[in-house]
Amino acid sequence: MQPRSAAAAGRDFPYTSPTTCYIEVSDDGTVSHGTDSGTYERALSGKSRLFAVWPGQWSSHLFVVDDLDEYARAHGIVHDQDRTGLVAHEHLVRWKVSPYEAKPNASYIGIELELDCDCTIEDLKAFAGQMRDQRGWDVATSGGWGRSTRQGHTTYSLRVRRKSLT
Repeated sequence: MQPRSAAAAGRDFPYTSPTTCYIEVSDDGTVSHGTDSGTYERALSGKSRLFAVWPGQWSSHLFVVDDLDEYARAHGIVHDQDRTGLVAHEHLVRWKVSPYEAKPNASYIGIELELDCDCTIEDLKAFAGQMRDQRGWDVATSGGWGRSTRQGHTTYSLRVRRKSLT
């Protein structure tokens, strides 16, 4: 039985689902698991093959990851503006402490943020990485975040390590 093609599923393949397990088989037969840029580089160079197990309700299915570019875009190894909503540039950001923040001296605080550069935040981890690189911010990615749009302006609600804000 041959593994299914992840590319055939297109963008419906759950590349970033926490239940998708990746298995890397190197050309010498070594088996490892996980996702990182090294896995991508080895598979891209032909030094290994990458497989994914997608658990279903009643059974799991084995896929060969045969669209490495889509894998890299999904995992943020390669920037994908369509997926993240973010252009790879210095963002024009306005922010303030949220008026709903009950503990403004806590380690992490809620902020309200607007992007004046016409980007949108579709992928919080991608935005957090860009803000870490651009401004040194430590944006929380494990909790909730939100957005609201009023009169053509989109405001994002995020949590950020207070001491990292500049």
